Amino acid sequence: METSRQPLGRAFYDRKTEVVAFELIGKILAFWSHQVFLSGKIVETEAYLGSEDPASHAYRGVTPRNRVMFGCPGMSYVYFTYGAHHCFNIVTETERVPGAVLIRALEPLTGIGVMKKRRKQNSVNLLTDGPGKLTEAFGITRAHSGIDLTQGPLCVLDPGKSKVFPEDSIIQIRVAKRIGISTAKTLPFRYFLAENSFVSKSS
Repeated sequence: METSRQPLGRAFYDRKTEVVAFELIGKILAFWSHQVFLSGKIVETEAYLGSEDPASHAYRGVTPRNRVMFGCPGMSYVYFTYGAHHCFNIVTETERVPGAVLIRALEPLTGIGVMKKRRKQNSVNLLTDGPGKLTEAFGITRAHSGIDLTQGPLCVLDPGKSKVFPEDSIIQIRVAKRIGISTAKTLPFRYFLAENSFVSKSS
């Protein structure tokens, strides 16, 4: 895995949330933490909008919890849910227009040994196949909310199309309903890489 590439810039995130969620598929989430480099290919995302999306944290306006969603695109938004796990999101849209992309699943690339130890899990396929699993594997907590992802050490890299997918493959990014929510369940705001074994099992 090449680590010399620059993080995606602000302009990538300063767009419609659905577009960013779609185009994040195949990008690399990277984290330099405690002298360890962790990375994984993003294989599943979900888009969450603003006042028009009842499932979004921003649906009812600004609160201390969701304030980062109304801020600068390209910032991290991490929250703790169900008293059990953290969810890692990336803020989208122009400033003051709320939106975020939930990273639902990754395909582990580097630092797999560290991920196994943190997850207490030996199966590579079960390390990061869900939003709570990937944050545990990467050591991402609420302390990492509000980080500028355009500068690192937590960032998203573009490895180039040829490095993500085999040259002779037919790339299929599927669109489906979001999962794990109780409202606005029919909106087609989930995106995932077809035939990838690291996509969360509900897909």
